[in-house]
Amino acid sequence: MRIGLPKEIKNHEQRVGLTPDSVSELTRRGHSVLVETNAGVGIGASDDAYVAVGAEIAPDPASVFDDSQMIVKVKEPQAVERAMLREEHTLFTYLHLAPDADQTSDLVKSGATCIAYETVTDDNGGLPLLAPMSKVAGRMSIQAAANFLQQPNGGSGKLIGGVPGVDPAKVVIIGGGVVGQHAAEMAIGLGGDVTILDRSNDVLDHCAARWGAAVKTVYSTSAALEAHVASADVVVGAVLVKGDTAPKLVTAEMVKGMQAGSVLVDVAIDQGGAFETSRATTHADPVYIVDDVVHYAVANMPGAVPRTSTYALNNATLPFTLALADMGPKAAMLANRHLRNGLNVSAGNVVEPHVAHALGYQVADMDATIAALAA
Repeated sequence: MRIGLPKEIKNHEQRVGLTPDSVSELTRRGHSVLVETNAGVGIGASDDAYVAVGAEIAPDPASVFDDSQMIVKVKEPQAVERAMLREEHTLFTYLHLAPDADQTSDLVKSGATCIAYETVTDDNGGLPLLAPMSKVAGRMSIQAAANFLQQPNGGSGKLIGGVPGVDPAKVVIIGGGVVGQHAAEMAIGLGGDVTILDRSNDVLDHCAARWGAAVKTVYSTSAALEAHVASADVVVGAVLVKGDTAPKLVTAEMVKGMQAGSVLVDVAIDQGGAFETSRATTHADPVYIVDDVVHYAVANMPGAVPRTSTYALNNATLPFTLALADMGPKAAMLANRHLRNGLNVSAGNVVEPHVAHALGYQVADMDATIAALAA
């Protein structure tokens, strides 16, 4: 198969879809890989490093898209990239379509087969290709909160861990999944007063067993959520509904009731955000203030640490990338139900139910859609 690796163009996005090691695995199996020049510069991988493992270097993104069957990326294709997609392409990347009507429309019109990292599943009911970036984003959420709690950066001037004789900051984490647990790990390590809210007793039991008295676990009723948000110095939105838009759990009224200089970190912003007052920001301009509360809602948080993020992501995605290349998308999805669950759009149809519901599309039958693909 002919595989294309374009350079990411989203604001301050320095990750890359394939490391040189991953490219080596593909070329050893007889596949050809076309890498846009400087695609790996953000992780310290030069064009020469890709050439050394058998890749070819393309001068521009158009060359990559024109001469490839499968496109492997990290972030959702931007408008200029979507315009280069064709029905013979397989796109393998993060998509986050439910809150993004324009992207979904363009992918439908392209006719391409679009497989989203974030809806690929595993035997345990998890999302193995989302998990690596959820871990990174969860940990980064506390780094960001600590930074923007500082008064020169708009915060209240509190240190997360406090000092002897002075209370630590109260960190409230909404959602005890992968993001929430990694946020808690960092906040506990810094000495914060950490509370996790979730509606799964199993999740709360796991968090209590893992950290004991170092974390408070609270069943997330509306009243409990409102009370804890009101007294928080930091709130991390870490909720996830597979493939769907995130629920708006923190209302604008709740934000008005928060302490001035508190910090909201919305890790769910890729799926529309968990706070009513959220809007996506960039690493170039990461925060804004509503009702004296600092909002951090960068839509590609792990892009700030591209070396860690890229290698963690490739560790998870490579087996699926190899299967798609070796077998072709039709056979690969027929052979692996978890990869099949990653299919969001194909041949002008939306097959992911949450995306279809969120954006008003009719849900296409997945089996029939895959059966209609060329072998």
